[in-house]
Amino acid sequence: MSILDAVKDLRFKTSAGMMECKEALKEAGGDVAKAIEILRKKGIAKAAKKTDRVAGQGVIESYVHKGDRIGVLLEVNCETDFVARTDDFRELTRNIAMQVAASHPLYVERSQVPQEAIDKEKEIFRAQIKDKPEDVQNKIIEGKLEKYYSEACLLEQPYIKDPDVKVRDLVTEAISKIGENIVVKRFSRFEIGESE
Repeated sequence: MSILDAVKDLRFKTSAGMMECKEALKEAGGDVAKAIEILRKKGIAKAAKKTDRVAGQGVIESYVHKGDRIGVLLEVNCETDFVARTDDFRELTRNIAMQVAASHPLYVERSQVPQEAIDKEKEIFRAQIKDKPEDVQNKIIEGKLEKYYSEACLLEQPYIKDPDVKVRDLVTEAISKIGENIVVKRFSRFEIGESE
């Protein structure tokens, strides 16, 4: 494969710019897989810089699961109305809405979990392991709390289409690709027969 073909292939796979692809291939010694990894790392670094920017536009995405028994309303914000109308942004919001429908998160991120809920979970965990020494209990509780966050917080959940990726990583990847800050603001999930 010529260098030009390799750059085209890398651009197709990553949506990165021509020069970025060329530099990544050079850094990776022509190895396309390594170049993809390099570009992903650079993209994550770029995305981190964008998270301070105001995301005042966006969409309310609605999703109703087959059978009409589960529905989701989801607000995702970005910086411009132009980006909010792009296919990439709409695909992201659709995928996150399906995630909410499938995995039933309670919060967007861990900072939204009320202290009372954390205390209640810790109390339950401590009751389950009360026979262990206190220092061991604390380590176990810390691990169980991380698992709780990965189930209860949308951004920390494994992505339903690729469990090796967290939903947060999906958003970070979109920020890198789209070039704007993206914020998952809030959601509501409805299920027939579910009590409030």
